[in-house]
Amino acid sequence: VFCLSDPRTDPWPLVHSPLPVTLLFAFYLFVVALGPFYMRKRKLLKLRGLLIAYNLAMMTLSSYMFYEFLVTSILDNYSYLCQPVDYSRSELGMRMARVCWWFFFSKVIELLDTVFFILRKKQEQVTFLHVYHHGTMLFNWWSGVKYVPGGQAFFIGMLNSFVHIFMYGYYALASLGPQMHRYLWWKRYLTIMQLCQFVAIAAHSSYNLFTECPFPDGFNTAVFLYILSLIALFLHFYYRTYTRGKQ
Repeated sequence: VFCLSDPRTDPWPLVHSPLPVTLLFAFYLFVVALGPFYMRKRKLLKLRGLLIAYNLAMMTLSSYMFYEFLVTSILDNYSYLCQPVDYSRSELGMRMARVCWWFFFSKVIELLDTVFFILRKKQEQVTFLHVYHHGTMLFNWWSGVKYVPGGQAFFIGMLNSFVHIFMYGYYALASLGPQMHRYLWWKRYLTIMQLCQFVAIAAHSSYNLFTECPFPDGFNTAVFLYILSLIALFLHFYYRTYTRGKQ
């Protein structure tokens, strides 16, 4: 199962070959590296209207994906402890595969977060954590959609979509202008929510490594190790921003 692509999702956009996402990632790194040089002698772009529309659209997409993950998993009696992939072309099996593809595609769209930071000359926001997270999620979910669109993976997509509803809601409020800053006191709690999400995913993935479950151990191992790296990076970000910053 680990090495065989899912024949249902294989013909879908960007899935069949790793070449499109690899080229996209290479172009993304090119923009990250050279974008600031391009903008150095140019005026920053405010992009207020575009940012409001983008963040509201991403908030809507996240809400839709969370709903689809949750409802499909309930209708199909998904287990939170062990859920193999339903490779059938049943209505619910295809519904779960489709929302997994949308979740992967949302990671393609989210690369625009970085582009907007660069165009607005907010280079301090384009940290190693930011680039690492955006780039790796692209490849993680490409492999997820190609090989295991559903099963245990649904939990990651569902939880991340839920967190992103609040994250893009925060960004939408922030993009309205400085007058909204007084309503953005909850940024710290958004970071805590992201950390709780990672801990839940780590627990969910590691549980299956010690039990018999017909979901590929390779994927659970990869997810667990990747999540540990995110926990470490986000804890460092939390300390630097909220603890050391206060001192």
